[in-house]
Amino acid sequence: MLYILVKYLLTPFFWLIYRPRVKNLGRLFFRGRAILISNHFSLGDPIRLAFIAPRPVHFMAKQELFDSPIKQFFLKGLLAFPVYRKQADMLSLKQAMKVLEKNHIFGIFPEGRRSLTGELDSFEKGAAFLALRCAAPVIPIYADPNWKKRRQIRAIVGEPIDPNEVAQTFAGRGVDAVTDAIRDRMQLLKNELELMP
Repeated sequence: MLYILVKYLLTPFFWLIYRPRVKNLGRLFFRGRAILISNHFSLGDPIRLAFIAPRPVHFMAKQELFDSPIKQFFLKGLLAFPVYRKQADMLSLKQAMKVLEKNHIFGIFPEGRRSLTGELDSFEKGAAFLALRCAAPVIPIYADPNWKKRRQIRAIVGEPIDPNEVAQTFAGRGVDAVTDAIRDRMQLLKNELELMP
């Protein structure tokens, strides 16, 4: 598989060159399904997550990137599948559900687009919907958007969020409640990272 080949050939170089400092990395060593979420500030964010996570991570990628057979080959080999961002894309949601139902890991950036300022933007509801639908824990990861100034990637892995536990206390608005919980947790991780030396 292309993903495995690329990951295990290049991961040592990634850690050597970028010297990532990942607090609570041990939280990424688990079995079963999960949704990894992260802030989004760079085109390289999926690559960063894929190298940090010990297990393969499946991602959505905008449909425009799949505009040639060669790109399709490489993107699909890297466990990415297309999403139409201008409308509710049920096909891509179903594909994400299949990933989770097989007890794999799905990665998503709930802001939906890159932040130009580095601040957290509003969160879309797709991650919360998938988490509730597939009973998948959400593992938040906040990465330093200003890593180039330090010449080191820094990130914090938060505690898993149980979507069903959150939704139980907000009858009738589970997706909204989980979305708010995800964003609140990411804000806490952002504050924590900014205090790191």
